[in-house]
Amino acid sequence: MLGSPNCSNLTSGRSTVLSPNGADAITIEGLAKVYGKKEALNGVDLNIPRGTVQAILGPNGAGKTTMVRILATLLRPTRGRAEVAGFDVVKEPDEVRYRIGLLGQHAAVDEELSGRQNLELFGRLYHLGGKHAALRAEELLEQFDLTDTGKKAIKQYSGGMRRRLDLAASLIMAPEILFLDEPTTGLDPRGRTEVWNAVRSLIGDGTTVLLTTQYLEEADQLADRISVVDHGRIIADGTADELKSALGADRIDVVVQDAGKLEVAASLVRRATHAEEVAVDTYRRLVSAPVDDRMTALSETVRALEDAGIDAEDIALRRPTLDEVFLNLTGSTTRSDEDQEVTA
Repeated sequence: MLGSPNCSNLTSGRSTVLSPNGADAITIEGLAKVYGKKEALNGVDLNIPRGTVQAILGPNGAGKTTMVRILATLLRPTRGRAEVAGFDVVKEPDEVRYRIGLLGQHAAVDEELSGRQNLELFGRLYHLGGKHAALRAEELLEQFDLTDTGKKAIKQYSGGMRRRLDLAASLIMAPEILFLDEPTTGLDPRGRTEVWNAVRSLIGDGTTVLLTTQYLEEADQLADRISVVDHGRIIADGTADELKSALGADRIDVVVQDAGKLEVAASLVRRATHAEEVAVDTYRRLVSAPVDDRMTALSETVRALEDAGIDAEDIALRRPTLDEVFLNLTGSTTRSDEDQEVTA
């Protein structure tokens, strides 16, 4: 395991291993990783300020996990450089490891042991000693609302409880920086909400979080800034609101009651909104169009539908969603098998 820094203040929730002063928790310059002829990363530049949540979005195979593994010192970059907590990930890997936590895509706990036993085991592997490991395990079980399940075997945990325990295990040393690599993959909505609440509690304590995810709602809920990665490059970066605004105008959505009148409704919406393109979803009986003047477009659309005798089940004004931003930037949410991210 890693070396053992001074652990006397672990009960305060923060590690005593201090990093060099600086505005950014993570600095990435020209980062690239090549496997044979495959470029998993191709010249990534990114600065992540301390105490913020940075989300990395991208299709399967875009380079998200490769980036996290390099920053966590599990992979060496082919070229470029990266600093985590002020230390170079290649030249000073031990210093980096003292200051980070990593929650990967797959569970890292022993299912036969209880939650408390797992956390104490991780504490001992970090050389905390029996007393400090037990104390830290108790703190984390309480922090993640797992105290009542601390004696239960992990195999009896729900998916959300298991991921919360995974997250707790990654925080044994109270890291300054936490990497969450698709932390809620495979969880139901209840399980995702449990993990989100746990992450929010960390943000309040000042932890810097780098989150990779394919759930657009997850990034929208948690991230201060979002970077969209595709084919190993960052193709867009900004707050959720900035990315949505960059896509264009607000939209009006009309759901008609009679699917047979969908085409007529689309023609009326196009005329009322002066939109060049109108999206039609036959399955949902939905007509959607961009609008510049929200209220004028709404009133004109309602009047046009009423005059034509077309009943609307629902009419709504809304901003573009992150899903629409993602699809507009990447063209799809998946990659073919031969384009999946190399993990060897």
